[in-house]
Amino acid sequence: MINWKEARSIKIPDGFKVSISGTTVTISYGGKTISKNFANNYVKLVEDGSTIKINASKNNSMVRGIVGTWASEINNMIKGLKDGFQYEMKIDYSHFPMRVSVKGKTVVIENFFGERSPRTAEIVGDTTVTVKGDRVYIAGISKKDVGETAANIERSTIIKGFDPRVFQDGIYLISKGE
Repeated sequence: MINWKEARSIKIPDGFKVSISGTTVTISYGGKTISKNFANNYVKLVEDGSTIKINASKNNSMVRGIVGTWASEINNMIKGLKDGFQYEMKIDYSHFPMRVSVKGKTVVIENFFGERSPRTAEIVGDTTVTVKGDRVYIAGISKKDVGETAANIERSTIIKGFDPRVFQDGIYLISKGE
């Protein structure tokens, strides 16, 4: 018999609906829904009215780390549904003007360093990407998806074999409007 003890509790704000089925937590608010799987042998989630309790079977550094990570992920899910996450990136070039556009679930970067073939970056999840002038705006309800999309865009403009202090062309993250 495992002795489960409450390690942390998270208060659910008014208007949010939470359901825990097995290891999957689903949170809904204002017509938007986000789900995440939380599976671990030493930590489990329990819904208790207007709180989510994170229970642990052990009290060691590994389990405390998992408890803290799960608490911040649930808080980010709540914050994403309430306010959303928005990142802003800047298109920077010195000689060859880049053309950045969104086609379906990919961001297409054309004329990067005068290259003839376009570079692409994947848009992750339900993230929306808009391009206005020399700015790229990335918005969504999942912090992980928004951050991963921004990383994909920045990573697609990496220049290999050149001095990055001189050749600074690329698309760079300038603000996280959280």
